[in-house]
Amino acid sequence: MRRAALRVPEITVWFWAIKALSTALGESTSDYLVHRINPVAAVLLGFCGFVIALALQFSRHRYVAWAYWLAVVMVGVFGTMAADVLHVGFHVPYIASSILYAIVLAAVFISWQATERTLSIHSIDTARREAFYWAAVVATFAMGTALGDLTAVTFHLGYFASGIMFAGLILIPAIGYRWFGLNSILAFWAAYVLTRPVGASFADWFGKPAAFHGLGYGSGTVAGVLAVIIFILVACLAITRADVQQAGQPEGEQDRRRHAAGDRVR
Repeated sequence: MRRAALRVPEITVWFWAIKALSTALGESTSDYLVHRINPVAAVLLGFCGFVIALALQFSRHRYVAWAYWLAVVMVGVFGTMAADVLHVGFHVPYIASSILYAIVLAAVFISWQATERTLSIHSIDTARREAFYWAAVVATFAMGTALGDLTAVTFHLGYFASGIMFAGLILIPAIGYRWFGLNSILAFWAAYVLTRPVGASFADWFGKPAAFHGLGYGSGTVAGVLAVIIFILVACLAITRADVQQAGQPEGEQDRRRHAAGDRVR
């Protein structure tokens, strides 16, 4: 059965690199905005950017590198703000907000599975499936933000130690998928959730002042450097189209191609 154009990229090393960088950019940009302008105005600005970016992404009807990654970055900014609003604005403990966003993410996954019968990103070829995908992405960003702050602040691990811890945890689904037959969908979404606190923790470590166990470069500087790196990487992908999934392939063909590539490497 032939399918419509897929709306998300192939999962490559570039995907994970830009995903991690975009989470860090979302954290540092959010921190910069809420401390430079009125917090309410910052959240409204983040929400407007989030809506515009998603509208552009949905209007493409296929994967276009700049539109997709712009949406991811804006989800990162707004997702960070959404998580921080609960704690700063409503004084909700990080452990409570982590649990809340975990429940929200579970609800999205349950609804998505019940409606589409799959959570595979290799099946995202309709607007409805893409809507479920972005709902899950927003929930993972908010949950990851709360988890990172929970370990760094509430559990007093600090930003660097939290980043290292979550980076180590990402190895669990990676190793499970690579050598122990862990379900590819479960492995993907587990790693996707964990990349958020990794990127956010290291962004905070670079940006926060020494009094908060950071290196003190400033959130604005960190955001600027990350934006340049992401721009270069996305521009390369837009030119080479190295991460474009093959449109119209039968279901499961991408997995067969990926395993075949892995066999050739081995």
